[in-house]
Amino acid sequence: PETPLARPPVERGVLPAVPTGVARDVLDRVAAAQFAVPDGFDRHPKLDRILRRAEERYAAGEVDWALGEALAFGSLLAEGTTVRLAGQDSRRGTFSHRHAVVVDFRTGDEHVPLAAVAEGDAKWFVHDSPLSEYAALGFEYGYSVERPDALVCWEAQFGDFGNGAQIVIDQFIVAAEDKWGQRSGLVLLLPHGFEGQGPEHSSARMERFLTLCAEDNIQVVDATTSAQLFHVLRRQVRRDVRVPLIVFTPKSLLRAATTVSAVDELTTGSFREVLDDPAFLPGGARADRAAEASRVLVCTGKVAYDLMEDRDRRDVDVPVVRVEQLYPFPEAQLADVLRRYPAATDVRWVQEEPGNMGAWSFVDGRLWNLLEDLGGGRRLGRVSRAFSASPATGQMAVHLQELAQLLEEALGA
Repeated sequence: PETPLARPPVERGVLPAVPTGVARDVLDRVAAAQFAVPDGFDRHPKLDRILRRAEERYAAGEVDWALGEALAFGSLLAEGTTVRLAGQDSRRGTFSHRHAVVVDFRTGDEHVPLAAVAEGDAKWFVHDSPLSEYAALGFEYGYSVERPDALVCWEAQFGDFGNGAQIVIDQFIVAAEDKWGQRSGLVLLLPHGFEGQGPEHSSARMERFLTLCAEDNIQVVDATTSAQLFHVLRRQVRRDVRVPLIVFTPKSLLRAATTVSAVDELTTGSFREVLDDPAFLPGGARADRAAEASRVLVCTGKVAYDLMEDRDRRDVDVPVVRVEQLYPFPEAQLADVLRRYPAATDVRWVQEEPGNMGAWSFVDGRLWNLLEDLGGGRRLGRVSRAFSASPATGQMAVHLQELAQLLEEALGA
């Protein structure tokens, strides 16, 4: 008789939270190193203004996206963990937000701020790579396999540029553990967001990664605050499981006040897979109307801020719930949030991507099952750009028109 095939393992799903907060004195030390200027070193006047403003914000208790990332990297270095970041323009950051290496604009000398906080054998590697994604990502994948104790990150200049390394993603990152038992904790940082910049500068092809999700093989995250980024990067090396992490990172939101977090959010807690609408939480401007809300919008990423801004402009009581981790899908966490809105029979998944792209195909069935389990006659709808062969328009006027239509469909009567 034929030997019966083994059944595939049951997915573990969302793992228990790992505390990733860092003591305030450690954060202060990392921030001081990031902002420090060596004696006799001439920082470019424009950069000097940017970093001094960031330093003032930190002193006032605020952490923007760039500093949240720096504090994550620096705190790990201070704990003796090696951190490696490579990609196109990674030292400065494609959108001039990172400044991991600062250059004396008179002499050309280089200063690497976070190197000063590394303890023990920890090293801070940050390298610009050429536009050869296949080679660069392949190398970083191999490095992450050999150094499971390190945080190893590869960043695409724009998320779409991951196309050039698709073979590495398909053959190794998502399948190596299943094929060979080979584990990696590699992090992919992929700028993603629709801002009218054109087809190749908008989408990190979220749908492709979600199609490849199975057997707890990767993690897919679309974080929307600096604290969330801080905690998910630290989580990557502070729990026992080593699984590749895909992070859809912002572009226009890098300097947005909406993504700023309080320093206190970094000293305790952990990454949260789902974020409820702060306006409807206790103490929020609409908290007393949560039980009566008849419609809830569920989304991921940057579009949440467009929705909340337009919601407030229209003055309608529609909560906007953010799914910060798409895989493993946080079904229980999302259900807990939706229970706070018992009258919301109209649940809409909203995405800025075309309907045949983005997360819709992945979340559709999962949301249907979740709403059916919740009961109460809840219906599910989709709000998105029209189905399209191209990820995005290349004309700003068309982009803005599409955004207006999207917001009207999501929030209109």
